[in-house]
Amino acid sequence: MTYKPEPTSSQSKKSLYRTAGWVLIVESLLLFVPVVILGSAINWPQSLGNPADVMLPLLVQKAGAVRLGYFIYLIYSILFWLVALAIIRVVSNEEPQSIWLRLATGFGIASAIARCLGIIRWLVPMPALASLYVNSDTSAPTREAIAVVYRVLNDYAGSIGEVLGVSLFAALWLAIVSLTILHTHVLPRWLGFFGLVSATLLGLQLAEVFGVDLGAFITVSVSVLQLWFLSTGVIILRHLNRI
Repeated sequence: MTYKPEPTSSQSKKSLYRTAGWVLIVESLLLFVPVVILGSAINWPQSLGNPADVMLPLLVQKAGAVRLGYFIYLIYSILFWLVALAIIRVVSNEEPQSIWLRLATGFGIASAIARCLGIIRWLVPMPALASLYVNSDTSAPTREAIAVVYRVLNDYAGSIGEVLGVSLFAALWLAIVSLTILHTHVLPRWLGFFGLVSATLLGLQLAEVFGVDLGAFITVSVSVLQLWFLSTGVIILRHLNRI
């Protein structure tokens, strides 16, 4: 039996930075795949507010693209959990995590779960509703009932995914991570300020809870978040040479 020495602290840190950097970069680019697929198929995300008589027939016509696009979006949302944990490990700088970083870990996990719950509606119940809606034997009163179910389910699941998952939990996670960057100087301070701007834009979407229609503002806020992911991933990989 050959003896394998335990990896040094430097080796462990390099492995962490390498993993975190690439995960952040993949996450920053992965979202553009469902954006392209769903955008060309159903004009997503602008179409999220369309009524049932427009969306349900479209879901049947573009069933393959919708399933593929939202499945990749689901993978993106699951990967967010790994992103959240990886960046927290980096900014903690191998020190025992503070109560704030532990809280940020919880927000990151909650964000991933809420996002997934919101996306699942497009992979399971919505296609079923769409099939019933366009069925030639479906009566007009039944279609009206299906439209009501569609609207309620879309509002409820959308609130879980976009409002809780993105606007609240992800914003809180990013705000704590950004403040930690400013405090510890593990990463450049501008990433901390950039992260706070991104967290603020995500948090502004909570205005929709109070009836404020922000339109496609979520596209802007999420795009800024993706740019923060990409910038942070590149910076972390560049820091490998200093370890």
